[in-house]
Amino acid sequence: MGLPGHPTAISSKSEQSPGTWKGIVLAGGAGTRLYPTTRAVSKPLLPVYDKPMIYYPLSVLMQAGIRDILIITTPMDLPRFQALLEDGRQWGVKFSYVEQPHPAGIPDAFVLGRDFIGNDRVCLILSDNIFHGDGLEAILRRALRLKTGGLVFGYWVHDPHRYGVVEFDGSGKVIGIEEKPSVPKSNFAVTGLYLFDSRVVEIAARLVPSERGELEIIDVIREYLHLGELQVELLGGEITWMDAGTHESLAEACTFVEIAESRRGVKVACLEEVAYRMGYIGPEQVRSLAKPLSKNGYGRYLLQMVENRAL
Repeated sequence: MGLPGHPTAISSKSEQSPGTWKGIVLAGGAGTRLYPTTRAVSKPLLPVYDKPMIYYPLSVLMQAGIRDILIITTPMDLPRFQALLEDGRQWGVKFSYVEQPHPAGIPDAFVLGRDFIGNDRVCLILSDNIFHGDGLEAILRRALRLKTGGLVFGYWVHDPHRYGVVEFDGSGKVIGIEEKPSVPKSNFAVTGLYLFDSRVVEIAARLVPSERGELEIIDVIREYLHLGELQVELLGGEITWMDAGTHESLAEACTFVEIAESRRGVKVACLEEVAYRMGYIGPEQVRSLAKPLSKNGYGRYLLQMVENRAL
């Protein structure tokens, strides 16, 4: 088995030009696992401690250096996301929006995002996925060296039967991906962060819906594995991955962020801070963004951060 934090891969060359990187946040769906809370509020707009849930996947893309981001959501919720996030220029990035009329599975995001992706590579993250830890930015930057093919992340979990699970042979080579197996062949679950070249659009378009009536991301991953162009990077213990899509996991995520922030005195997934540290915006822009928030801890944190960096 590959060492945590290092890729276990099957690769082959492709004639395709790699293009640049685009980001997609899939924020559609009905959020039924969180009913009745989400009957009137979109799941990615719910708070995870001190900020909206969607801030967390956006921070991952921004830390990876991706600044052109498509947000896919329902027709009803799209205006709410636009009101919250606007066009992204306040954080030095660019947001576009596309409606997903009804839940159709994760690969549907690639079909809906066909024009946005074009000939570029794409990094898709689910709106309820939270990644945090020292070295995350370096891991993301290393993953974005991918020229062709696909890359997914594996994370050790105690209940792999709830996830797509990576199967390895005796030498640690990836030989299969199983969806919610009754007898898992490993404890490494596939996270909700996916990197693919532009061929993913055509692969997704050829998929046939499963018995539950949706396109399945596991089928996309298996296609790249069949092509011999799938990499699986195993995340080590220095990284925390959480899926905040249930009542229990959302409460756990809120507690995790609260403890992480209070113990270390730094914020998790603070988009203003990420943009500032990445060089997307300058100190004056941070102060401008912090001013309307100056009466709460979030705004005061931003102002203090800028002052500390100026010393």
